Amino acid sequence: MDIRTVGVIGAGTMGNGIAHVFAKGGYDVVLVDVEQGFVDRGLQTIRKNLEREVLKSKLTSEQRDLSLARITGTTDRKRLADCDYVVEAASERFEIKAELFRDLDAMCRPEVILSSNTSSISITRLAAATKRPDKVIGMHFFNPVPMMRLVELIRGLATSDETFATAKALAEKLEKTPVEVNDAPGFVSNRVLMPLLNEAMYAVMEGVATPEAVDEVFKLGMAHPMGPLTLADFIGLDVCLDIMRVMQSGLGDPKYRPCPLLVKMVDAGWLGRKSGRGFYRY
Repeated sequence: MDIRTVGVIGAGTMGNGIAHVFAKGGYDVVLVDVEQGFVDRGLQTIRKNLEREVLKSKLTSEQRDLSLARITGTTDRKRLADCDYVVEAASERFEIKAELFRDLDAMCRPEVILSSNTSSISITRLAAATKRPDKVIGMHFFNPVPMMRLVELIRGLATSDETFATAKALAEKLEKTPVEVNDAPGFVSNRVLMPLLNEAMYAVMEGVATPEAVDEVFKLGMAHPMGPLTLADFIGLDVCLDIMRVMQSGLGDPKYRPCPLLVKMVDAGWLGRKSGRGFYRY
């Protein structure tokens, strides 16, 4: 199938990054969100990040302008009906994503592949909300999307070889490295990463060490570019909590129980960088 126009649902951190790389890769992009303010903020972020690439001589001014011109921001979800491929990057809640997939299934042409940027939710369950489960796949990008090369490609139970091959080729055209993963809560990346972040939170809650000390141990002792609590703040503590709950529910193992401190901080609205406060102040 000839893919020329890509729809991206969600103009937040992941969605605007995904729109950025598709537009830079030569695709027309329809970027959709529920409020115009979210769309405008996403477009502004894309513009800023493209400008940063120009300043670093990774992109010319002409390439920046062409990339921006390829992106259409809108609150009208029906604009996705004309897209040749769709990436959903909405909130990490099954009910929200399932409703979107039902809607996309009804409006998009039968041959269009519907992909999700979910970091933990079952692709098989999302696919079951549609009448095209063979054309549903997980396409999990990593933050910051323009810089990170990895894309986890997640096969649902019904995902066809043709769908997988198309998504893989698309990721490679974006100069990403696709890695095949089967459908399981948290896939590979978050199944391994989130318990690490969660345990770091327990260390703080139990008074073993301060957030600064925990992060220093990982930066200096394990050569991590940033400590686990800085990373949790960067991801968003609400997102971390959602992923831990998906894994706890899906795998049924108490080792995935979210740290009570994480739950309390999310309840307080301390979500990390995006709210100005998490384990650190921003």
